[in-house]
Amino acid sequence: MIDLPYSLVIEATPEPDFFGFYSDELSGFTGVGRSVQDCLDRARDGMREHAELLAAQGLPVPPPNPRPEVVIRNEQPSAA
Repeated sequence: MIDLPYSLVIEATPEPDFFGFYSDELSGFTGVGRSVQDCLDRARDGMREHAELLAAQGLPVPPPNPRPEVVIRNEQPSAA
């Protein structure tokens, strides 16, 4: 079972121990980890903290996604 309140995208980089992650459902939420599992662990706590910060600042907090998805893919090339 995916124990996350929002969907998550994890992107692998050319470095074998560096991954980036973000959620399209939780505005401004991003992070990095050393493995896919590390990203999942960091996202679990980070999403909760990020939602609390948004609420404390009076910004909208989206409702949790009852069916979150995790997408793991290669890093998207940046636009030149």
